[in-house]
Amino acid sequence: MRPIKYPVRLSIEEQTSLQAVISKGKSSARAIRRAHILLAADENRPGGTLKEQEIAERMQVHVNTVHTTRKAYVKQGWEAAIGRKQRVTPPVAPKVTGEVEAKIIALSCSTPPTGRSRWTLDLLADRAVELKYIDSISHESVRQVLKKRT
Repeated sequence: MRPIKYPVRLSIEEQTSLQAVISKGKSSARAIRRAHILLAADENRPGGTLKEQEIAERMQVHVNTVHTTRKAYVKQGWEAAIGRKQRVTPPVAPKVTGEVEAKIIALSCSTPPTGRSRWTLDLLADRAVELKYIDSISHESVRQVLKKRT
């Protein structure tokens, strides 16, 4: 077993905040579980701190979860220890950029093809691909681009 590398010493305010997270029940199960872990790992609690293995067995989590929760608390505070890390970038980069949007909007303002009275979403999508503004685009993506404009 690992020695306690990251000791948890909660202040009275932090203990109160963690108790509030647990008692309200509005937080995610992950946040509530990690709040329980921090309260059990607190050196200021009556009876002293529990060992990581003991906390893991009581909370029914892996020992590494206890260790990473302690580490996050020591390095970043209790909010970061129980909360989720926000993504910096989306999982997939957007295909339609501002430049492509501008070209599609300009295309929609131009005169429609011969034999047509107006542009349809499918016509705009097909023409954007023909003009090589983008490799492929659906009529739904064109609709969303045009909807942003109004």
